[in-house]
Amino acid sequence: MTSTAHAGKATQRRVAFATVIGTTVEWYDFFIYATAAGLVFSQLFFEPAGQDIALLISFASVGLSFLFRPLGAFLAGHFGDKIGRRAMLVLTLALMGASTTLIGVLPTFETAGLWAPVLLLLLRILQGISAGGEWGGAVLMAVEHAPENGRGRAGSYPQVGVPLGMLLASGTMALMTGVISPGEQFLEWGWRIPFLVSIVLIAVGYFVRRSVDESPVFEEINEQKAQTAVPILVLFKKHWPLVIIAALVFAGNNAAGYMTTGGFFQAYTTDPEGPVGLERTDVLIAVAFGAAVWLLMTLVAGFLADKIGRKRTYQLGFIILAASLFPVFALVNSGSLALLYVAFGLFSIGLGLTYGPQAALYSELFPASVRFSGVSISYAIGAIVGGAFAPTIAQALVQATGGTTAVAVYLLVVVALSFTAVSMIRDRSGIDLSFRNQAEQEVGALVFDKRRADAVKATQDA
Repeated sequence: MTSTAHAGKATQRRVAFATVIGTTVEWYDFFIYATAAGLVFSQLFFEPAGQDIALLISFASVGLSFLFRPLGAFLAGHFGDKIGRRAMLVLTLALMGASTTLIGVLPTFETAGLWAPVLLLLLRILQGISAGGEWGGAVLMAVEHAPENGRGRAGSYPQVGVPLGMLLASGTMALMTGVISPGEQFLEWGWRIPFLVSIVLIAVGYFVRRSVDESPVFEEINEQKAQTAVPILVLFKKHWPLVIIAALVFAGNNAAGYMTTGGFFQAYTTDPEGPVGLERTDVLIAVAFGAAVWLLMTLVAGFLADKIGRKRTYQLGFIILAASLFPVFALVNSGSLALLYVAFGLFSIGLGLTYGPQAALYSELFPASVRFSGVSISYAIGAIVGGAFAPTIAQALVQATGGTTAVAVYLLVVVALSFTAVSMIRDRSGIDLSFRNQAEQEVGALVFDKRRADAVKATQDA
């Protein structure tokens, strides 16, 4: 094997490690908020609204950040397509870390009055801006560094940052509620520790990411001085149907995933006046178990995406996810801790299979010059449509109907929408992602795009 091949593999390993570490840190911070929203924020920041309304507001504050994800996606996409993927990764990571750490030192409503929830919401907005910009850079670094036959697997590495972040967030909260600060101590000060810990993790992630080379696709664009002046305008002028359909592909996974990552299951199963009534620590450990299954299935999905294609892997995952919804809620409502583990494990199979292929699928949809903008904005819009207010909707449905059947129906509709959307996309596994192949990348991503054959022929003639 040549030294070049060795160097290529070494670079791919560094990129894989950096993207896993970076996205894990990013999503740990994001999910710590969602977990705390389901467990303590309604009492500490929104209690004057009354118990039921405070919980709804707390869940709505989780969704608030999603409304600002497109802003982060627009900014990171614009500058990521103009100045590079790596710079935007470091910036978004630092912003998330600072926001999360500051939440850990906020005064509560009892101390600061209305300023407490206002400051909390402002910091959540900054988290949303960061999350909106981070994902696109991470997946492009992973996929654009990977060989053509390994993009599915490479793209699954930054994807596992989500279940890893959830695993870390749930595990940390379980440690705080069960060992370090049980009972009232958790409400008094214990909830702050997981937020303050993020400053250490951010330093690690920043160091790792600074050591990674820039994406070879962007280096090619930079060498040819071929950056698009306003990538977002070009994206929406030429590719707006693709953005909408790609966003809808993500909606089903995100809506279902935010039952745990958005804190709904945690709040529902630990409500002492609810039908389940389990202990917080027990539920958090069960969520961590589900996150571990989600992580494993995300990696499996990346492997499958290289073997059978991104589209087929997605379709299989959505079918499994849809079939699991009603059994999952029945298992959750049983009140059995053992069956809660079964529920979260079953739920996570479909979640992983519909998340692992996303990085490769999105990267192969958009042309090189607007790729960062395309993947980031599609992801952000999909997050709004799917997960932004999924916990709030779920909680409202439970309060309105007295059960979870309506929640399962709601999720089934969103999953069916995503299955339809991914069926409208043409699998482009192995397409040349370099800037020199821009002409073929411009067309043919959707099954109803009739320009594909002409573009391929033009590329071959050239």
